[in-house]
Amino acid sequence: MADAAEIQGPSASPARRRLRRAGALLAGAPLLAGLLQLTAAEPAQAAPADSVSVALDSLTPSAPTEDDTLTVSGTVLNNGRQSVTGAHVGLRVGPLLNTRSAIDGIAQHPDDLRGDAGDELGGKYTQKFSTLIPGVAEHFSISVPVDELDLGKDGVYSFGVSVSGKTSARPWDQMLGIERTFLPWQSSEADTKSRTTFMWPLISSVHMTARTSAGERQTPVFQDDQLAKEIAPGGRLAQMMDLGRDLDVTWVIDPDLLAAVDAMANGYRLQQPDGTSKAGSRENQDVAKQWLAGLQKAVADKEVVALPFADPDLASLAHTGTSVTGSLSHLKDATDVAALTVKTVLHVTPTTDFAWPVDGAVDPSIIKVATSAGADRVIARSDSLRESAGLPYTPSAARPIGGGTTAVVADARMSTAFEGDLTKADSSTLAVQQFLAQSLETNVQKDEQRSIVVAPQRTPTASQAQAMATAVKALQDGNWSQPETLTGAANAKPDPDATTRIPSTSAYPSSLRKQELPRSAFEQIANTQDKLDNFQVILTDQSRVVTPFGRAINRGMSTAWRGQAAKADGFRADVLSYLDNLGGQVKLIDKSETKLSGRSATIPVTVQNNLVQPVGHLYLRLSSTQPTRLKIAGKAYDEQPVEVSGGHSQSVKFTTSANANGRATVLAQLYTEDGQEYGDPVSFDVKVTEVTPTVMLVIGGGVLLLVLAGFRMYTQRKRAAARQAEEEGPDEAEADSGDESGNPDDAGDRLPEESGPSAGAGGPDQPGDPVTDTAPESADPSDTGERVDR
Repeated sequence: MADAAEIQGPSASPARRRLRRAGALLAGAPLLAGLLQLTAAEPAQAAPADSVSVALDSLTPSAPTEDDTLTVSGTVLNNGRQSVTGAHVGLRVGPLLNTRSAIDGIAQHPDDLRGDAGDELGGKYTQKFSTLIPGVAEHFSISVPVDELDLGKDGVYSFGVSVSGKTSARPWDQMLGIERTFLPWQSSEADTKSRTTFMWPLISSVHMTARTSAGERQTPVFQDDQLAKEIAPGGRLAQMMDLGRDLDVTWVIDPDLLAAVDAMANGYRLQQPDGTSKAGSRENQDVAKQWLAGLQKAVADKEVVALPFADPDLASLAHTGTSVTGSLSHLKDATDVAALTVKTVLHVTPTTDFAWPVDGAVDPSIIKVATSAGADRVIARSDSLRESAGLPYTPSAARPIGGGTTAVVADARMSTAFEGDLTKADSSTLAVQQFLAQSLETNVQKDEQRSIVVAPQRTPTASQAQAMATAVKALQDGNWSQPETLTGAANAKPDPDATTRIPSTSAYPSSLRKQELPRSAFEQIANTQDKLDNFQVILTDQSRVVTPFGRAINRGMSTAWRGQAAKADGFRADVLSYLDNLGGQVKLIDKSETKLSGRSATIPVTVQNNLVQPVGHLYLRLSSTQPTRLKIAGKAYDEQPVEVSGGHSQSVKFTTSANANGRATVLAQLYTEDGQEYGDPVSFDVKVTEVTPTVMLVIGGGVLLLVLAGFRMYTQRKRAAARQAEEEGPDEAEADSGDESGNPDDAGDRLPEESGPSAGAGGPDQPGDPVTDTAPESADPSDTGERVDR
């Protein structure tokens, strides 16, 4: 048209040109009016051009070869108001896509009619419908030999399923809807194959509490039965285990999940709203045993990567946790216990030198925290560690970032391919085809073998897992990729042109930062740890408390809490509350006012232990707030060691001396061996009433009068007896003399022996004080872990 515009004929006169323009306007007026009327009427009469939607439910095989037959099935739905007549569904092979961004464009708008859809195959490779009624879905299925598709060069082709037909407003054949996807085409074995690592995550939310039942087994208490649903046949984790069994993947496992399922398999309890717990079902125990047995077989010959216990949130630790003393020590504990847990439950030795921040988003502080517990390989993602050199290809995953640390950069496009709602067959099929297209396009970018890592979302749904498995299976059966372990990808030769620059902290995504644990969470964890440290020193079997609470602290900083701030805070508060409850089972018994008569006396203070295990390494200190009036063992305070058996009480006695009459306040406090206060103090008053010489004189005079009165009565009885004997005669007097020896009535003159609880040195020193050692009221195990109910 440009060339034609440049060819000019003889110039016409101005008058002649005006006459021609007027004639043209008059001649075109009726035609213009008609077009305007048709355009105005069109929206009211005709359905939109894309009024029929196409759902591509199945495309098999996903990556066909030249000897295959491609089968495409799905549904079409007339969304307009008018029926479509003479409709048919056809297949269209579009152009070869030469870039990964071109794949992105089609994936973002798969139903766009304006794109290059390619020519329809036509003929017998169509399915016809006489009428498509509005609102009624129609199923279609078309099979075509791959050699009929006329595919040329290896690569990724745009592939579409279209529906065409007529409407009353548009009575001519037209394309009314389309669904576009991708057809990966590698006709034979590729000369160079990508090494692909697919991480298969077995991670769940937090299920176990810090609570355990009493007894030797310490049966764990679960928050709910949600885990049983996940591992039951058909559940999310059951499907993850079943699907992963036949795939060449690297298993990435949270040891806390294994610990929870193992605990369930051996008997568990469920927490109740009133604070008690009830036994879990036998059926769920069997389900847990079956799941573990299946998983042991599934991972037997595969690489297993163990995350730190409970999958700690590394970004939260880096951004807020490091400002709270002791937070990083929990990450070290979680890493140390990870390998032992996996080996104990699965009987395999896992790799523990990988750290996996959320979504692979990294910054210098996250790298520092991730490597602080011994991990020297950090799983990042390419949308965080972005290429800045304008490379025309995707480099290998391994990137040396300094300090002996390797960033293993997962491909962002392939890692996020299975996010979103994949419950519908259409969305699942598109996700699989997009993943395979990105994989093949990556391979054809460069004639050099590279290592590609796929790190999907941490907790895929069942439908997402099914799509992932379909894609991995197709990739394994394809001609351009071969499986590789995560360790192999980390050890691969890095690309010298790939970026190794870690993005700044300010570049960390704000959407992820909003979900992080706040500083208050780590302060709460630190408070719990301090109390645990203070509590465990008095225990004879520390593992009964340290282990369940240590793991609960790990769970309190789990990545699983992202987006669930209220639940996370409630969990940590419950752990702290239960620890306070246990610590409070070792305490001093309140004591009422004590009266001392005299200058010295013994005061008992009782320590009660409601735990099931003995406690020791404690000292009881009794202090006088007025040492000038009352001293403890001759000084202001005295302390004695305390050891109390489980479920018992022990009275500790202190000698006191008074210097003056009146009240003196005494304070009793337990201390640990390292001098830390333990529990609440108990204070009570001691009232001193000194015995004066005047009082002693009065008491002595009274005793003397009693003795004299008794002697007088005795002599009077003897004299009366003598007179009676003289009057009765010698024989009767001799008979009566037998009453003075061996007669039981004479026992009334002797003082009785002491009896009752106050007899002997072992009785209480003050009214109402318990005996030295008291047994528990019930020997049956209680339902509160270490506590003994009274």
